[in-house]
Amino acid sequence: MRWLLLAALLGVLLLIPNTLAVLGALLAWLLAQPVLLAFGLGLAARPHLPTILRWAR
Repeated sequence: MRWLLLAALLGVLLLIPNTLAVLGALLAWLLAQPVLLAFGLGLAARPHLPTILRWAR
């Protein structure tokens, strides 16, 4: 499935050359938003954080 998505993205980039510039501008805009960047980094780091268990009462 990953390879199929990569091939589709490569096909779109080859058919429409301006797509790379638009994707680059969109990525630069997203990285310029500190709240979105922090949220994305939190989502990426969440599976790797240890879980904190509460005491049983």
